[in-house]
Amino acid sequence: MSIPPSPAASAFGRVGVWSRGAALTGEHAARIEVLGYGAVWIGGSPDADLAIAESLLDATEHLTVATGIVNIWKSPAAEVAASFHRLERTHPGRFMLGIGIGHRESIGERYQKPYAALVSYLDALDAAGVPASRRIISALGPRTLKLAAERSAGTHPYMTTPAHTRFARELLGPGPLIAPEQRMVADTDVTAARAAARDFLTRYLALSNYRRTLESHGFTAADLDDGATDAAVDALVPHGTPADLADAVRGHLDAGADHVCVQMLPATDDPAPALEAIAAELELAS
Repeated sequence: MSIPPSPAASAFGRVGVWSRGAALTGEHAARIEVLGYGAVWIGGSPDADLAIAESLLDATEHLTVATGIVNIWKSPAAEVAASFHRLERTHPGRFMLGIGIGHRESIGERYQKPYAALVSYLDALDAAGVPASRRIISALGPRTLKLAAERSAGTHPYMTTPAHTRFARELLGPGPLIAPEQRMVADTDVTAARAAARDFLTRYLALSNYRRTLESHGFTAADLDDGATDAAVDALVPHGTPADLADAVRGHLDAGADHVCVQMLPATDDPAPALEAIAAELELAS
């Protein structure tokens, strides 16, 4: 699919890196920047003070730092807005505030009327002067995707495939930023790679919002039950050579993504060698 790039896409480049906040350091971010990646995404619901984002910005020169995502139930909008303005004063134009509603299974009784809660959170960010162009929403379904297009730079879907990326682009048309996360294993040993993938997927395939989305975009319940079929595991968590992993990134770009953020698994492994090899395949530094 050939589409004009989103106005926000230039700040991100075509490819970035998604990592749990606990695994991110200034040294890691600086290496990502040198390899040619355009952005680093902080996962794991970073705190409202955004201190980790500040440390990554301090350690780099032009890398965009984004949250993937700040959880609206855990981080008050007023505190997040104050942190945004602090980062904007010291690193103007380099931070993107990603927000989302998280998961009913994790939030519990507070998880009431999530769409309305998200709208209220956006209202509070508006009131605090956080520009819509400097925030992005983790959206999966049509209603929230449309909200993301109307009230933010676009959407940062997690745990999706190119089929969902294509759906989002067809729904939103050109303009809104679509920046999906893509998890992958840099291992040509099929058995080991699938084991790492299944270990990762165990939690996510038990979450209702991801199951509902996957079952709406190419998977059946039987594909995803009991550890998932091999075919489903391979589709959700591609593995193989650097060329294979680069093709997984291109799958989202060809489906209409502006930017793809890669997450290397297992999270306990040093991602640097794989990130370097993928960057070379995609010619990110050229």
